[in-house]
Amino acid sequence: MAEATVHAAVFVLFGGTGDLAQRMILPALHHLHAADAATRVHVIGVARAEEDDDSYRAMAVEALMESGVKATAAKAWARKFLSYHPIGEGRPDEYASLKAAIEAVETAHNLPGNRVFYLALPPAVFGPTAKGLAAAGLANGKGYSRLVVEKPFGRDLKSGRALNRVLHEGWTEEQIYRIDHYLGKETVQNLMVFRFANAMFEAVWNRDHVSSVQITVAESLGIEDRAGYYDKAGVVRDMIQNHLTQLVTLVAMEPPSSLSASAIRQEKVKALRSIASIDGDEVVRGQYTAGKVDGKKVRGYLDEKDVPNRSRTATFAALRLDVDTWRWKGVPFLLRTGKRMARRLTEIVLTFREPPVSLFQTYDACHLTSDTLVLRLQPDEGFFLYFDVKTPGPSFALSREPLRFNYKDAFGPLPKAYETLLLDVLEGDQTLFVHADEVEASWELYTPLLELDTPVRRYAAGSWGPKQSNALAGMGALGWRNP
Repeated sequence: MAEATVHAAVFVLFGGTGDLAQRMILPALHHLHAADAATRVHVIGVARAEEDDDSYRAMAVEALMESGVKATAAKAWARKFLSYHPIGEGRPDEYASLKAAIEAVETAHNLPGNRVFYLALPPAVFGPTAKGLAAAGLANGKGYSRLVVEKPFGRDLKSGRALNRVLHEGWTEEQIYRIDHYLGKETVQNLMVFRFANAMFEAVWNRDHVSSVQITVAESLGIEDRAGYYDKAGVVRDMIQNHLTQLVTLVAMEPPSSLSASAIRQEKVKALRSIASIDGDEVVRGQYTAGKVDGKKVRGYLDEKDVPNRSRTATFAALRLDVDTWRWKGVPFLLRTGKRMARRLTEIVLTFREPPVSLFQTYDACHLTSDTLVLRLQPDEGFFLYFDVKTPGPSFALSREPLRFNYKDAFGPLPKAYETLLLDVLEGDQTLFVHADEVEASWELYTPLLELDTPVRRYAAGSWGPKQSNALAGMGALGWRNP
């Protein structure tokens, strides 16, 4: 695809004055421009606020400077590539006015008619906005038209299906990019390379060699100012149904027939549909109480601003998934995520089976442990392979030591997830985006879990979650890895 059709476009940012736009999207677009990856992308911020071009540019410059961009560079980019258009209540005439504004920008900047519509909006208006754009004729034009939708993609199976149905009324699946920023992380993308480009790992990536798979996404932060959203969503909707499940599919999937988006998505959906119904006895929910994180006292969830006094919303969940495939039958996939945990951490841990015969048990000082592969997705991105070696000296003792690889040491700072994903949108690569079938398959799995009335256990902020989750994981080789 020629550069003129890939990197020349109008990027219409709905929710253009919002927090996501200021913290993530505008800095990512500026960085892509600075790296010569998106040098002819004109951004039109769209929101209800009665801004004008100058006031919107001033807001954007401030946001860019907070992200580390120098003032002169931020002002130059905003002046040349940024404008604003109010949308009001989203009436048909207002979408017609937006279409005219887009066409005026395309004429003024000699752009070929490529358009990206990014919905950084509350989920309730995804459908109406998509329909309004389509009704105004903005789903089709001289170039491509692409619709980017932020998570959550529904609240359960019924709403997920309803959202897909509404989006498909005016847009084809090939035009829709459901964005999950976790899939834009370099370390997540490297999972496929790690498996399929290295025969030594793919050869042992199965039930014959692996005894358990753990996936932990721990956050040290609380809910911050998101009580209005979070108390209605909870941890399953906020983290498990999307982020953790995407990691599960990348670990559990079979090798795709090619690296095309459709082939990879097909294998991910097959992996999702092979997961057995979740046993309610193998789910632990929790809610954080007051404690200490990084040496600082923090309040409990019920004391957070705007949280109802008797809320039973879970801020932690641990559960076991069983992937009923030839590759993974009988291997527990243990998922754990929570807020106000001991540290910020995302990692995948594969614990390998012990040798069938222990040659060293006659040596009292020798305690053989299971080899472990740790894929660290954040922070300190890299991987660690732990195995036993003999401790130097006259006595026969074993020590568990790691082989280490660190991305930063090898390659320097990694690109931001939004930069990767936005460039993929401009290039038309859907590999890292969620297909409609994935949305519905994941909600089929988790909607029954949302309906379970399981106890909500308490755990102190700064811990690794409720003690009941330890019993879920088991002891020894199956126990949780708490760095």
